[in-house]
Amino acid sequence: MTTPTTFAGKVAFVTGGARGIGAAIVQRLAQDGAAVAFTYKGSTANANALVASVEAAGGRALAIQSDAGDAASLTRAIDDAARHFGKIDILVNNAGVLLMGGIDTFSLEDFDKTLEVNVRAVFVASKAVLPHMGQGGRIINIGSCNAERMPFPGGAAYAMSKSALQGLVQGMARDLGPKGITVNNVQPGPTNTDMNPESGDFGGALHALMALERHAHPAEIAGMVAYVASPEAGFVTGASLTIDGGFNA
Repeated sequence: MTTPTTFAGKVAFVTGGARGIGAAIVQRLAQDGAAVAFTYKGSTANANALVASVEAAGGRALAIQSDAGDAASLTRAIDDAARHFGKIDILVNNAGVLLMGGIDTFSLEDFDKTLEVNVRAVFVASKAVLPHMGQGGRIINIGSCNAERMPFPGGAAYAMSKSALQGLVQGMARDLGPKGITVNNVQPGPTNTDMNPESGDFGGALHALMALERHAHPAEIAGMVAYVASPEAGFVTGASLTIDGGFNA
């Protein structure tokens, strides 16, 4: 179990951390003692409010404006965070896009954007963080239960992008094991954020597919991330850990 001192002396970097699941992860890691840098693309007010909230609770946070789809910008943000805090122990690749559409109408531009943010940015950030990460580091990707189950039309490209992370994680775990760095996916099911709100017809349709007929709270996903980042999970690597209320059951 993580505690307010679990990550004392540790530095975390979270992509897409200004809202939704990302913000919950920033809050949880900071609450448990980490200094946390996070990126945001356009949510300046949310980013500033999150930094203020973390600092008001006695933690340390740094917001960096960066587009996860821009490799140079993302690499620069990681370097800036490492320069500010001295190192990076935990990388959480959370930034993602959810673009829906049938394969007959889905544009190549949207397909490329899906790969750019959901897959390529994970590779870019993971490669960029390595010079700043020592033994015992953690790389954690926010995947999706849709990597294993896509029970409705329009999600082919999204599901493909999250499935790609499974292979990437297994290979990276082998590459980085000798450095003592673990690499894992956390695969949420429907989670109550502005990207996928619980209220509305679509939320109800999702609940009909689940064992627990509700959306996850972002804090529940953050709890799984905190576990994977903790010393207790030092023997967990190359895994895709699903937290989906039985969506895939």
